[in-house]
Formats: sequence, C-alpha cells, structure tokens
Amino acid sequence: MKTHEKITFCRMCMGHCGVVVTLDEDEHLLDIRGDHDDPQTMGYACFKGMKAVEAHNSSERILTPLKRMPDGSFKPVSREQALDEIAQKIQHISDRDGAEAIAGYKGGGGFFTSTSVNMLNELIKAMGSPKMFSSVTIDQSSKAVALGRIGIWPAGRMPFNQGDVFMIFGGNPLVSIATNGFDTRNPLKRLKQAKERGMKLIVIDPRRTETARHADVFLQPIPGEDSAILAGLIHMILDRGWQDQDFCDAYADDVEALRKGVAKFTPSYVAKRAKVAEDSLWQVAEVFAHQCKTGSATSATGPDMSPNANLSEHLIECLNIICGRFLREGDPVNPGAIAARWPRKAEVMPAPRWWDEGYKSRVGDFGLIDGELPTGILVDEILQPGKGQVKCLIVHGGNPVSSIPNQHKVVEAFSSLDLLVTIDPFMTVTAQLSDYILPPTLQYEREDLPIFIYESIVTPEPYTRYTDVISKPPKNSDVVDDYLYLWGIASKMGLSLECFGEKLSGTKAPSARDILSTVARFSPIDFDELTSAPYGVTLDQEPQFVEPGDPDSPHRFSLYPDDVGIEMELMFNQSEDAQPYRLAVRRLRDALNSAAINLPSVKQRLPFNRAYLNPADMAQEGLSEGDYIYIRTDHGEITVQVVADEYLREGVVSVPHGFGGLPDKTDYLSDGVSVNLLLSLDETRSTINAMPPMSGLPVALGKVQS
Repeated sequence: MKTHEKITFCRMCMGHCGVVVTLDEDEHLLDIRGDHDDPQTMGYACFKGMKAVEAHNSSERILTPLKRMPDGSFKPVSREQALDEIAQKIQHISDRDGAEAIAGYKGGGGFFTSTSVNMLNELIKAMGSPKMFSSVTIDQSSKAVALGRIGIWPAGRMPFNQGDVFMIFGGNPLVSIATNGFDTRNPLKRLKQAKERGMKLIVIDPRRTETARHADVFLQPIPGEDSAILAGLIHMILDRGWQDQDFCDAYADDVEALRKGVAKFTPSYVAKRAKVAEDSLWQVAEVFAHQCKTGSATSATGPDMSPNANLSEHLIECLNIICGRFLREGDPVNPGAIAARWPRKAEVMPAPRWWDEGYKSRVGDFGLIDGELPTGILVDEILQPGKGQVKCLIVHGGNPVSSIPNQHKVVEAFSSLDLLVTIDPFMTVTAQLSDYILPPTLQYEREDLPIFIYESIVTPEPYTRYTDVISKPPKNSDVVDDYLYLWGIASKMGLSLECFGEKLSGTKAPSARDILSTVARFSPIDFDELTSAPYGVTLDQEPQFVEPGDPDSPHRFSLYPDDVGIEMELMFNQSEDAQPYRLAVRRLRDALNSAAINLPSVKQRLPFNRAYLNPADMAQEGLSEGDYIYIRTDHGEITVQVVADEYLREGVVSVPHGFGGLPDKTDYLSDGVSVNLLLSLDETRSTINAMPPMSGLPVALGKVQS
C-alpha cells in the first residue's frame, strides 16, 4: 500500500499542535505524530490529539444523518430530508409559540471549528430568539463577570513569556493544555524555558498536580477556598505596602474600600479556613508581590466551578491591579493575526456590566454575557411553562446532558422538547435523546484556522496558520462541514445569516474558503499568502504597541462595587462543613471532558472513572484500592471505585467528570458514572451568570459493603 504524509495542526484544544499525518492512497488517515519542524509546538502532541486517527476511522462514528423513529430507534435519512423536516418543525414551533421557543447550545466542538464558530449564534439571532447558550457559561464565565464588574485594561496583563512570576489558581495546564495566559504550545517545554529565564511559578491547588510539581511555591488548600485565600493575599499585600502604589493612584480609586473589605481575612483566619500553613500564605504573597514585579495571576476551572466563583475571579483581577501587572505605554502588544486591529491604550475602560442592559431571561431575570444567556438556566427555560418556554434546541458540538448538573432533571428537560437537533459525530448522551443527529466532518476533513476568536491568548505573538482539507471522510459517508447544516436550515427557512458582519447568500451555499477569507478580511496579511504558508505566519514586521492613555480620563477600576461587598460578607459568614470531605472534579490526560472517552484505546485505559483519595484517608476509612465507595451530597449519591492518589491532599475526594451514560441506562464498569448526579441546579447559583457550584462542595463517603 502506498502512503504519503501531509503537515497540518490539531484543533482539539488551545494547544493547536503541529502534526504530520500519514494517509493511504485513498486519502484516509493512517497515523499521526507531532511535527518536530513546527516552530510553535516543536514536536509536541498530546495523548488526546494523537487519538484523532482512531476517531476519524471509528466504527462508532455516525456517517449519515439520523432521525429518531416512534419506537426510539434511529433511522438513516438523507441530508436533504433531515434539513427539510428540521426547518419545517422549527418554523411550526416558532409560529405557534414565538421565536423565544427556539434556543441553541454550542460546545467545544463548535468553538474549535472556524468555519462555523459563530454560525449557530447567527442562526438563532436570525430566527428572532435571544436564547443562545454555550459551554462557556457552565465552565469559566466568571472571568467575563469579573471584567464586567471591575473594568478592562485594553492592553491586557503582562504575558507569560515576559513576566517574572506566574500564579495559577486551580489549573493544571500540563494535562488540560489550557489555562488563561499560560503558553500551551508544548506546555512543558515553554514552562521550562520560562523558568530558565528566571520566572517563578506559584501553584495553588488541592492536588500536587503535574504542573504543581514544577512550582517554586506550592499551596495545597482544601478546594473551594480560593476567594478566601485571595482576600487574605490582598490583605497581606496592602498591609505590608507591597502594592504598586503609582498604578493604584492612577487607575484605582477604591483601594481603601478594598482594604476594608478584606480586613477580616487575616493570615491566621485564612490559614485555618483553607487548612494551610500561615507561613506558606506569606511566602505566596511575598514572592508574587514583593520579590517579583511583572508577572500575573490567573485561574482555570478550579475556582470557576466552585462556590463563590464570581468573587474569586474578581479578587484575582484585584490582585493583578493592585500589583500593577499590566502592559504599559510603549510595550509591544499581541493584536492577533486575523482580527481587525484596534488601539490598545494605557487607560481603563470602565466596568461595562453588560448584563444590566437589554434582554432579561424569563427565568431568574438574567442578562446576556457576551451575547449569551447562562447555561445554568437552560433546563428551567425548557421545563418552566409559560410564554417563551423553550420547545426546540439545536446543539452544536456539545454534550450538555453530560455537562450540566442534576442529570436527572437535565434528561427530563431534554426529553420533553418538541425538537432536539444535535450536530455531532458520535452517539453522545445528548445525541441519544435527539430527534435528529447531523454528523459533521472531523478536523482533518475540513479547511480551518486556529481558534481565532481567542487568538491573542493562544500565542504570545500575532501568529496564525491555515490548513487545507487533509483527509477524506470514510467511504459511503454523508457528512459535511458543520456550517453547511446551520446554513442549510437557515436557507430552507428563508433566513439570511451573517458571518462576522458580512451577509451570506441565502440561496447559494458559501464554500469554506469563502467563510475563512471573510473572517480574515481585516488581517494585515493577504489570505492567499496565508494559505500558501505551510507553517503559518507571524506578523512581526508590523508590531503594535500600547498607546498613551488619555491623561484626563476619569475612568478607574471598580475594585469594590456594592455587589462584590455583599458577596464578601456572605463568603465570610459561610457555615463550616457538615461533612468530612470536599469534592474536587478533575480532568484526565486521556480525554477532553466527555470527548474521546468511548474510543477503544481510551476505554482500555479508562473503562470507567474512579474516585481518588489520599492514602491516609483510605486508611482512615478502611479502604483498599478497588473497593467501592458511596459519595453523597444533600442532592444525590453515586457509587464509584476508589484508588489512591498520593498527590491529593487529605480531606478531598476527586472524581473525573465527563463519564456516565443516561442515568437509567448506565453500566458503571463500561460507562463510569456522572459526577453531575451529585450536583444541584436549583440551589446557590451565582448571581449574574447563574453558575451552579460543581466542585469544592462538602460530601460524605463510605465503603459500600459487598
């Protein structure tokens, strides 16, 4: 058999690893490896990305549109029939119940497909509905809330590759290949390079993670106490005078209000509450604020999926502000390579609080965050009767039945829909409940760009690359790029869509090249030049710098608005745990959330998820590896096999999420169990973004007697 190779890049996550793929004479994938000639990732490719060949050629892959039959089975139908029927059903629902009965949900598969990254948003908008949801608001939307309440520095924080310190709360980028601000292009090599030039790494996490093992300072609290730790660090820094006073004087008027707000979070109080040594807290504060002057603090899902998530993110921004960890006038800034350039000035854009204006949800009176409603209310929007009740949901590249808490309620809601359409290549638990499943091409079967909507945080310089179609779909398949399904529905409904401000034809389907060139129309580089550069382009010949701010600008950061003060008091007065353990959800190197978990080679390594406990806790509970334990909250209970983790602190039980089938059809030994069965969707949702706590929660556990 003749084979040949092509170079391209992976689009499974923010890493965008350069790879070399091997194809047969029919252009089908045979092998994949990291590309050592790639200047960005230098031969690195993660375990998850290396499974792309198996995913492309999987016997479980859906290769033709499917329609649910009255008996619950699925029948293959033509793409044209599926789109005709979907469009007719949506129109009927809209005519009968109004546009607000139509909603959309976009997951990671939608975000990492450049030709369709915004297409579902545009389709829902064209239908006249404001009800767009995504995985962003059930993950780390507290970051947007923090910026919306505190204000924005257009030039951004000091980047990872320049700062002399980098502090991570609740993130493990060496495994997740994600954490805001961390350089994920061959993450271990980039971290070692940063440390070789003298950067200090601080990690705060309940587990001595793969990333934490490289830390200069490591703090190991119980989960869910990030906001208290941050308040304590700010208290210590202001008390010692380690803040950047000049920056505070120029850009933050309410430092004294913040000082009063954190006054009760003394080092001794925080140490007792978070169960850490007081000396260790002082070490974190001194290294970050006194010994180092230019690096920033950031976070990942740890704080954002725990109680007080919005407060934690706000205090991270406060910490960066009082220490002045931002680019200044004259510093080079990364404007990205695809998006239109705009002036980055050394001044504050005042807190926009986007959610205070415009549309408000009928459930909870929530406003829009970056044009979307919080996913924490999606289930209630479906179940709560009345005008505007969601009757139709289109899911693009996501698995919300697996990712939203209270899975029993989620299944009830999704099963009650008049129409559920899912764009997905595999039979996920969401797809199993769908009326139509539309299978898309996979990443090496489509033209693409890196995730350009976040490009300035993916690489430290303005860089991008293009990939042509690399491989062909399996024989006898009927799959198309995601955007063609969404455009097709719009076309059959007589609707016109926009692509980042440009109107698309409603009668002639655009090509992928049409869409990508439209996306890149403001780039300083010609699109044809980009497509002819096999390893992409870095626009270092047209640098951009931070411009002077307006010296008369009245705008300042809002360090301590009223709602933050209320949240501080509530957090301080939280009652002590009534249970002996706290739950911490975790990611694994083998899969990305629920994606790839069912691939045979992954299932061979991870047939189901386990609960991790410190060996001392296992001894205390009389447990051995392989024993079954129950984990119980006020909301629910799961049974799971236990395994020792010497890197996890005592008093914590850690369970990977993304596992489990439908609740009444799950076999633990083949599917694992959903952590979301422990979690509530009705209690203690955050204000502003309706984020339900999904980690850092008190739990009870014990051995299941056989």
